[in-house]
Amino acid sequence: MKIKEVRELETNDLVEKLENAKTALETLKLNHQVSPLENPSQIKAARRDIARMMTELNSRNK
Repeated sequence: MKIKEVRELETNDLVEKLENAKTALETLKLNHQVSPLENPSQIKAARRDIARMMTELNSRNK
């Protein structure tokens, strides 16, 4: 998800997507621990998406 897409979202939608992304990241990590993922860079991409969403939320709350 690009920063432009994050900025276009409403705050409620952004919070919901953030929660979904966090659970998806935990699932990815768990699956990777059990058996290695084919593409482990998915974890890195998920972390960065979460960071983008959190940054936007923090800037809106100020």
